[in-house]
Formats: sequence, C-alpha cells, structure tokens
Amino acid sequence: MSGLYTEADYEKSVIQLFEGMGYTYVYGPDVERDFKSPLYDEVLERSVADLNPSLPEEAIADALYKLRNFENGELVQKNELFMDYLQNGVPVRYFVKGEERSSIAYLADYSNPDKNSFIVANQWTLVENSKKRPDVVLFLNGLPVVIVELKSPSREETDASEAYLQLRNYMQEIPSMFIYNAICVMSDMGTSKAGTITSGEDRFMEWKTKDGSYENTQYAQFDTFFEGMFQRERLLDIIKNFICFSNEGLNQVKILAGYHQYFAVRKAIESTKHAAVTDGKGGVFWHTQGSGKSLSMVFYAHLLQEALDSPTIVVLTDRNDLDDQLYGQFAKCKSFLRQEPTHAQSREHLKSLLAGRRANGIIFTTMQKFEESHDSLSDRHNIVVMADEAHRGQYGLAEKIKITKNKEGEEVAKRVVGTARIIRNSLPRKP
Repeated sequence: MSGLYTEADYEKSVIQLFEGMGYTYVYGPDVERDFKSPLYDEVLERSVADLNPSLPEEAIADALYKLRNFENGELVQKNELFMDYLQNGVPVRYFVKGEERSSIAYLADYSNPDKNSFIVANQWTLVENSKKRPDVVLFLNGLPVVIVELKSPSREETDASEAYLQLRNYMQEIPSMFIYNAICVMSDMGTSKAGTITSGEDRFMEWKTKDGSYENTQYAQFDTFFEGMFQRERLLDIIKNFICFSNEGLNQVKILAGYHQYFAVRKAIESTKHAAVTDGKGGVFWHTQGSGKSLSMVFYAHLLQEALDSPTIVVLTDRNDLDDQLYGQFAKCKSFLRQEPTHAQSREHLKSLLAGRRANGIIFTTMQKFEESHDSLSDRHNIVVMADEAHRGQYGLAEKIKITKNKEGEEVAKRVVGTARIIRNSLPRKP
C-alpha cells in the first residue's frame, strides 16, 4: 500500500503546477485568520486599496463592507451580485468636503495580470454550518474564486463523481465560501472537470488544450486541464469574459464557457479586429450540433464591445424560429451583455433603429428584411453583422447575368444580385 499514489500526493502535484504558473503557495493552518470568514482578509484589503489608488479610504471601506455583507437571499443570487462586482467593479459612495461622490472600486486588474495577487492554498478551514476544509482554494486578490476538490487516483471506490458530491455538500455546509466562487473543479487525476455552482455533474466539462492548438482527444490530462484553464492571464480572461448568468424564468443558471467556445471566440475576435482594418469580412465560425452556438455568440458579442469600441451588432438569421430562439438567449444574458437586445419588425424599423444610435445596441432581424430593398440601411462604419445559419448570406458577392426566356420564347438577360451582395450594399461601410 505504501507505493500507492495518494490523494495527498496528488494534492501536492496540483499545488506544484500552480506554483509553476506563478501562484504563491500558502498552507492554510499557517495563516492567522477568522475561521468564520472565507476571505483572505489581509490580502483582500491590501489588494482593493492597491487596485484603486485614486479612491479615498472611505470608498475602499464601502467596497469591503459590500463584499462582506450580502443581503438575505439564495446563494445563486448572492453569487450573481458578486460576479457583477468581480467583472465590473463595486459601486461606492463617499464624501468630499461634505459633498457625496460615487465611483467604482475594482476587484481585479484584467489588463495587467502582474498587478493582481494569485494564491493557491490548501487545508483552508471554514466554520459555518459545520467545519469544512476544501482541498485547494485559489484566491484572486484575497477572494476565493476557485475551489478544487481532489480524489485519490489510486482508490477504486472514489472518483471525480465523489468530488462532485463533496462540492455539493460544501455548498450546504459552508455556503458563504461559494458566494465568492467563480469556478468549481473536481479531479481524480484521470478525470478533471470544471463547472459552476449551478452545474449538474453532467455539465462539468474537461479542458483539453493548453493553448487551443492541440487537443487531448479522449480524456484531458490533469496538467493540460489545470495549465489550460488557470494560467494567470487565462483565468482573468475567463472570469471577466466567459462566465455569465442566463435567466431561465424562476432560476438563474451560471454558465462557464467550454474550452472549444473560449478559443473559437477568441480567434473570432482577432479575425474581426483584422477585418475592421481590411476588407470587413470577419469569416465563418463553424459549430457542431450541441456545441453551445448561441452562448458562443453571446460571449462574442460581449467581447466585441471592448474590441471594437462599442459597435452596434446586427444579428441576422434566415428563419423566424431561429430569430426568436437566438434573441431569447441574448435576452436571458442581458445583464452580462449590459444591454437589452431589440427586435427589428421590418426593414424600415431596422433602419430607424440604426439611425437612432451612434454606438452600442444588439438588433435582431431576418435576412428577408434585407432582401425587401437594395438601398442602404445606414452609412455608419461601426456596425457588425453576425449571420446565424444564414448560409445564403455568405455567398453571392458578385452580380451575375442570368439568361432566361420570356413568354414568347425570347432570351432575356436578367441581372441577379446574391444575398451576400445585398447585405453588403445595405451596410456599405466597413467597421
């Protein structure tokens, strides 16, 4: 038995991986702290102050108070508010010479990874409904954003499924830890998967590549998984741009992008930025059935706002049912997108929607509205068209002369304009 690779051995290997990625290792029992707080308070206070040097102490104190005091509600509601704080900053108020001011206190610097604190800790005890000690916790600026539950790779009676059940148990016993959670991980070395606090076990997913260029096709090796997801810059990008909430009626579902979505969307953004300074053609984004196309488009639209300085996005489909379906997904994610999508009811309505703004906006329409007329819809340059399954919109750039016969049997030349040309004529200016 002494030769078996134990859970403790695996935990050590995982921690060494994180140290190799630039994380600072902390052994939980060595830290003097309040065991009823899931936060690494000392690091959090220092980080928030360092990240917001222009804010007075009163504003920093307001941000810290809000982080430590969430109103009564379900765990998912609290986590959604925290994720908004983490992605977009904490609204704060303070006084200057008796006059109230407002500002934003940021919890992470997404542009400069080295300005953040990245800590990997093990044996981090928390006392709440009971006393629990998750295997590994990742702290971003003192916030426990990732919880990793490990199982021994050498014990046949335990596996990653046991780790999932343990995570669910933690949510019941130490729920305050999960207010601040971005990603949950379960791993037994053979299988490593990531999900969110709302994910069923079947929705936890592997991460099969470190850089998007090579895929472990069957099972992701544990080093590929951890190094693929948790390189410091990658983790910041995932937290900021690839985690969102979808409003499903009575329930909020927290969604973490899969590795295929992450790398595909990132490549699509780079292609679009190149298109904006060249020919305006972003390219084609291929999906397989069930790969999460609608959510990939949500993540892409979210990132476009920063990549192209708040363009207006026109989402084009070739069927009304697709239009309704895709619009519905975007509407469910409007908080993440920070704007509400609109439906164009006709070509004239679409034209007025485009004329009524100079930036921003997500407008849904069908290809048929483009084909109603050949005149220009807008002369603005900052409009991006996303065509969903609108295959006709990719072809027919060149005008053609088609020879047909009239009723008298005489040959008649007719100019035929392809759908792709109609779309480009309708929006003639490149981004």
